[in-house]
Amino acid sequence: MPEVIRKTAFALTASLALLTTACTGQSSSGANDDASKETTINFWHAWSAPSETKAVTALVARFEKAHPNIHVNVVANMTDDKINQALRSGGDKAPDVISSFTTNNVGKFCSSGALVDLNPFFKKSGIDPEATFPKAMNEYTQFEGNRCTVPLLGDAYGLYYNKTAFEKAGIPGPPKTWSEFEADAKKLTIPDGDGYRQLGFMPDYHGWETTTEHYFAQFSPTYFDAQGKSNLAKDPAFAEGFTLQKKLVGELGGFQKLERYRSTLGDEWGPKHPFHTGQVAMQLDGEWRLGMALAARPTFEIGVAPLPVPDDQASRYGKGYITGTIAGIAATSKKQNAAWELVKYMTTDTDAVVGFANDIHNVPSTLAALKSPKLKYDPRFRTFLDIAANPDSTTTPPSVNGGQYLVTIQQFGYDYESGKAEDLKAGLASTARQIDTDIAQAK
Repeated sequence: MPEVIRKTAFALTASLALLTTACTGQSSSGANDDASKETTINFWHAWSAPSETKAVTALVARFEKAHPNIHVNVVANMTDDKINQALRSGGDKAPDVISSFTTNNVGKFCSSGALVDLNPFFKKSGIDPEATFPKAMNEYTQFEGNRCTVPLLGDAYGLYYNKTAFEKAGIPGPPKTWSEFEADAKKLTIPDGDGYRQLGFMPDYHGWETTTEHYFAQFSPTYFDAQGKSNLAKDPAFAEGFTLQKKLVGELGGFQKLERYRSTLGDEWGPKHPFHTGQVAMQLDGEWRLGMALAARPTFEIGVAPLPVPDDQASRYGKGYITGTIAGIAATSKKQNAAWELVKYMTTDTDAVVGFANDIHNVPSTLAALKSPKLKYDPRFRTFLDIAANPDSTTTPPSVNGGQYLVTIQQFGYDYESGKAEDLKAGLASTARQIDTDIAQAK
């Protein structure tokens, strides 16, 4: 199974895996080793499919060739809860370097002291992270000034659309604004009794990748104010995002009808995904969907474009939501300098990043790699490279209690779209208070 498939599914549940904070040591505890001497370090990662582990093995082999004195013991299929336990206990078999699919847990990793602050390592190596990584990736790999993780490949979200269906409906190209998207979604929807012969777009939050954070990214919201309090009820971007989605639900048949239809459709990761089959004409999704859709041998031509933006932000068209895999160095490691050599190679060496991106089929995580002529990809994949490099692209900020605030916002989304919560303003205020309470209790 492709790595990104598991990553997205895993992130929904693993974002809460590190809710028990444990001090694991100071960032300088193991940075006195001599990285030029013969040594062995442990690298734990979460990839598990044969093609993925093969790609990691090849990446590490290239590192060991460039650093013949540093040997890497690779351990695959390590989820965040297993990693967290090992980071807390330490020992010779514990990881020196880790990688995680869950950017939501960066706040926990950093605030607990489980991973070392990498800022001193970047400074010592003369590398400027701000000039090396895309803006959004820089944001999700640090918390309150502590850069305890670094990007290791990324994911970018865009819009997949059925070009054949667009042509039949007389739509000349992908929508660039939400009003155009709304009109296209209605035009592409063909009712069939109590269901649909074709649905323009599945707007429900229980749909495939149609989460609140993926929608809201196009509105450029600010999740927290300068004091760290939830901005949900204050930033109009959130109300605009919820209003747009609720309007789409109503215009495309209503929540109950959409949910009944959704229950008849294929799952997100199988060949019968409703976009693959043509049952849904537009799909919000990540870069990995292109390969999966093509493998399903659809009967239509696939188009790829950035997601629309609000009409009053038309100049920002081309942006998107960014997330990805992260890497870090264990605070319990006694070989942090050697560990840094591996982390630095995997995440800042252009050829290493490009080679790994080609093998894993993810978005490269450095600005230089995004422009590399050595990248191999379907021309449509270019859309995601451009989204990743776009300075207007956004992500969701780390929090001390991981992704709990996103779960809370999503839960309100379920209540609002279904009609259980009718007062948007009151609901946003109540949800914001809950987020603030949860964060205060986690500190």
